[in-house]
Amino acid sequence: MKLVIAEKPSVAQSLAAVLGAKERGQGYLQGNGYVVSWCVGHLIGLAAADAYDARYSKWCYEDLPIIPEEWKYTVAPDKKDQYEVLVSLMNRPDVESLVCATDAGREGELIFRLVYDHAGCTKPFERLWISSMEDSAIREGFENLRPGAEYDLLYEAALCRAKADWLVGISGTRLFSTLYRKTLNIGRVMTPTLALVVDRETAISDFKKEKFYTVVLDCGKFTAASERCENRKAADHLSAACSTQAAVVQSVEKKQKSTQPPKLYDLTSLQRDGNRLFGYTAQQVLDYAQALYEKKLLTYPRTDSNYLTEDMKDTIPELCELAASALPFSVAALSVDASRIINNGKVSDHHALLPTKQISGADLSSLPAGERNILTLVTVRLLCAVGEKHLYEDTAVVLLCGGATFTAKGRVVVSPGFKEIEQAFFATLKKKPEDDSKDEDAKALPPLAEGQTFEKVEASTKEGTTSPPRHFTEDLLLSAMEHASAEEFAEIEGAERTGLGTPATRAGVLEKLVRGGFLERKGRQLLSTKKGFNLIVVLPDSVKSARLTAQWEAGLKSVERGEQAPDAFMGGIEQMVSDLVAQYSAVKADTFLFQQREVIGKCPRCGSDVLEGKKNFYCSNRECQFSMWKDDRFFTSKHKELTKPMAAALLKNGRIKMKGLFSEKKGVLYDAVVVLADTGEKYVNYKIELPPRPKTKGKE
Repeated sequence: MKLVIAEKPSVAQSLAAVLGAKERGQGYLQGNGYVVSWCVGHLIGLAAADAYDARYSKWCYEDLPIIPEEWKYTVAPDKKDQYEVLVSLMNRPDVESLVCATDAGREGELIFRLVYDHAGCTKPFERLWISSMEDSAIREGFENLRPGAEYDLLYEAALCRAKADWLVGISGTRLFSTLYRKTLNIGRVMTPTLALVVDRETAISDFKKEKFYTVVLDCGKFTAASERCENRKAADHLSAACSTQAAVVQSVEKKQKSTQPPKLYDLTSLQRDGNRLFGYTAQQVLDYAQALYEKKLLTYPRTDSNYLTEDMKDTIPELCELAASALPFSVAALSVDASRIINNGKVSDHHALLPTKQISGADLSSLPAGERNILTLVTVRLLCAVGEKHLYEDTAVVLLCGGATFTAKGRVVVSPGFKEIEQAFFATLKKKPEDDSKDEDAKALPPLAEGQTFEKVEASTKEGTTSPPRHFTEDLLLSAMEHASAEEFAEIEGAERTGLGTPATRAGVLEKLVRGGFLERKGRQLLSTKKGFNLIVVLPDSVKSARLTAQWEAGLKSVERGEQAPDAFMGGIEQMVSDLVAQYSAVKADTFLFQQREVIGKCPRCGSDVLEGKKNFYCSNRECQFSMWKDDRFFTSKHKELTKPMAAALLKNGRIKMKGLFSEKKGVLYDAVVVLADTGEKYVNYKIELPPRPKTKGKE
C-alpha cells in the first residue's frame, strides 16, 4: 500500500478518483493499492514563544531577543483529529511507503515534511509534482514519481522562511510593542511593503503642483503644440505672435513600430490584471485561481514563470482552439506561434498559467463570476501571447510659426495582431481600463509634406499642472513588491532580480496589513493609516528596508539551490534580530505616536500622564510600573469594576465615595469611601473607609 497525502480534501478526492481508491474511511479513501488522505493546510507549525519558557507568555523587553536553541513544533489545535488520522495511517503495517502530494511548491513541501517528521515516520516517500489537476496529468504524475530526497533543499528553504518570519515577527513585534505601548506587528516582508506605501503617500503629500502652459495651433484637420512654458505671459505672447500667422511644415518623420505579444501570466501579473480590470484584491484572485485549479480548469496558480517548457509546444495549437471556442466573444482567424512562449530556462517549479483542455466541455456560465472572469483573463492572455505582433506607423511632424516650433503626432495601425483579441475582450467589460484607453488609438494625421503651409492658423494658450505620483492600487503595489530593489541589484553583474515575498505569499501580506490596521482600502486604492505611517517613522532601515528583505528572499532561493547552507542563512537573521534589540536598548520611545487615548489623570508615582488601556489604566512612562487594573480583585470581590470616571476621581482626589459595595463576609450591600493607598510596590492597593457610626445613648 502507498499512502498518498494531499494538501486539501478536495485535491485528495480528485487523486483518489484517478487512482481508483473508492472505499471511504474516517479521514481517508483507499483502494487499488492506495490510501489517500489529506492535511488541512498547515497541521504542524512552529510553537509559540511561551512553549520555550513560561515567562514569554508576557511581553517583556528584558527577555529579547528570543532565539530558540532547538526549535519546537505544535499541532494546530483545530486540526488535531486529522493529524491523528495521518499518524495512524503512517503506522499501518500494510502501508509500505508514502507519496507527498501536497501542492508542488515551497509551502506544500513544508506542510508534508513537518507532519512526516513530527509523526516520527521513517518510511520511504516519493514526490508527486504536477501543474494540473486534469486526470491525464495526475496519471502521468504517478507514473513518474520522483524520489523525495530530490526536494530536501526545497524543504530546507521553506523551513528557513518559516523560522526567519518567526524570529523577526516575535522579537520585532515584542520589541516595538513594549517600547511604544501599542501592539505593532513587525514582519520580514510585511514591514518593507508597508514602507513602500508610506513612502508613496509621503511623496504625494509633499508634492507641490506646478502650472505650465502650452500654445496650441489649430491647423484645421489637426493640432500642434509648443514646448511647455513655465511663464503665462511668455505663452500668451507666443500665442499672440502666432494667431492669424502661417505655420510651415519643417519635417515629417514616419517610423514603422511594433508591440510584441504579452507574456503568459504568472500569478503576480494575473493578480495585477485582476485588480486593474475587475477590482479584485490579490487574495481574491488567488482564491479564484485556486478554485479553478481544483476544478481542473486551470493549471497550478502559484507560479512565478511566464513561459512553458519545450515538451509542451506541440499541445499548444489544440489548446488554443479549445480555448478560443470557450470565450464569450468570437475570435477571428487564430494565429498560433507557440515558440514565443517556450523557454525551458525560465521555468523552475511550474510553468505559466494556462487554461486546461477541460475548458471546452465545461459549463463556464455556471461558474461564480469571479472564477469565470479569471479563467477568461488567462484564456485571452494565452491567445494573445501566441498571436502576431501589433504593427503600427507613428508620424511626428514639426511646424514653424511665430519663430517657435510646434509638434504634432499621429498613429496608423498597420496590422492589429494580438490587439484584435485584446480589444474584443475589453469591449465586453463594463468599464474599459484606463491604461488602455489612451494607448493605441492616437488619431491619424492627414497627408503632410515638408514646406506645406497652413495660412492664418488659430493659436490659444492651454494651462496644465504637473501631477503627483499615483496612489497605490493593489495592481501597482504588487508590481512595486515584485521589483523592489531591482535597480540596486541591476548594478551587480549576474545578480537576479529580487523582490518582496513570492507570488504565493504577497496576497497574504497585503491582507495582514489591512487586518492589522496599517493599510486601508479606499475604492481600489491602498493607503497607509496613521498607525501604519507612525510605525514606519519609528522603525530602523534594518526592519523596513526593501533591499535587505529582497536579499533575504534571494538567500532563500540560494538555500533552495544548495548554494548557501541553511545555518548560514539563519545566522544572518539571528544576528540582525540581536543587533536590533541591542541598538534599541537606550531608546526612549515617543509613546504618544500611537496613543489616541484620553489622559485620565496624573501618575501618583512619577507625575506622568495616566492613559486608558483595554484592561487597565497605566502610566505613560514605560519605566514606571503604575497600573490600575479594571478587574482588580479589590473591586470584583465587591461586585464592581474600576471605570474611567472612578479612576479619574481616585487619581485626582485619592478617594471616591461608592454605593452598593458587596460584602462577601455578610452578603449585604453597603456604602463606603474607597481610598487609593498606593505604596509604590508592583501592585496598586486600595482600602475602605467606613463612615463613623452614630453615637447611641447609654447609661451613665
